[in-house]
Amino acid sequence: MTRVVVIGDLMTDAVARAFHPLARGSDTPASVIMYGGGSGANIASWLAVEGTDTTFVGRRGSDITGRTREMELMGYGLDSRMVMDPERPTGTCVVMITHRGDRTMLSDPGANARLQPEDLPRDVFAPDAHLHVSGYTLINSDSRRAARVALRMARESGMSISVDGGSHAPLERAGAENFLDWTQGARLLFVNVDQARVLTGRDEPEAAAKVLTAWFPNVVIKLGEQGGLWASKTREDCVTAPAEPVEPSPGSVGAGDAFIAGFLPAWLTGRHPKEALGRASRLAARALHQPGARPDLGEGQPVRRGAPRGQRIR
Repeated sequence: MTRVVVIGDLMTDAVARAFHPLARGSDTPASVIMYGGGSGANIASWLAVEGTDTTFVGRRGSDITGRTREMELMGYGLDSRMVMDPERPTGTCVVMITHRGDRTMLSDPGANARLQPEDLPRDVFAPDAHLHVSGYTLINSDSRRAARVALRMARESGMSISVDGGSHAPLERAGAENFLDWTQGARLLFVNVDQARVLTGRDEPEAAAKVLTAWFPNVVIKLGEQGGLWASKTREDCVTAPAEPVEPSPGSVGAGDAFIAGFLPAWLTGRHPKEALGRASRLAARALHQPGARPDLGEGQPVRRGAPRGQRIR
């Protein structure tokens, strides 16, 4: 199976779930639990436990939190190529979940924003591998140069490339035209409905997908409870697959990252897009069934690969 190199963000998610309506200016009973997070790290973790040879490239702080987060990555059996930042702390995202289940994220990228082109290990860029770049790394102005260099090196190496849209609010601030320019050469784009709307101005997912195929040969739109959609510039109709029925865990986050990790291996091995979408929905359902954004190894999930290579300090 094709090795997948993920370049992206490593975070700590502080998931705060309110039990009652928010009492503004006062206290609200809640549960607050810390989990490993970061879209790039989440995708890499799900890929690794599902049996894909995976390398994750990112930057963390030299703090205890950063060491803990990287130890978690090692537990999933992936090849961790983290660079330790001596000044900035490991990134943190506060995920606020209201009593109705609505989610709002407050993100401090920390060391993620300092990812530099020289942090990219040259040996991972090879024609027999696939590169996935997290949208957050590309949208963040401080890490964008590293993401664009990685995309250029992947193109020059003959790698296949996928990117995702990150999050719709920062994507909108970065600008649709800019994002489409930065991602030239990518074979596959992952977005959700809101991100697709930002990039195209279209509310209807199928219409948005067909617009996006002018820039990307393949487009996948995550439809949440409706499943997923795949479109290609080589065919007129879109392929859809329903979501897996699941009762979400109250603290679940990151199902969209699991969806990407479910789709990629099947797509890279030439499976029909409908089958790839089905696998994506099944992995997303598994993510929704547990708290946090990473695979839960407490259920006896085997680690598929050996220990990762040593970390680098810069």
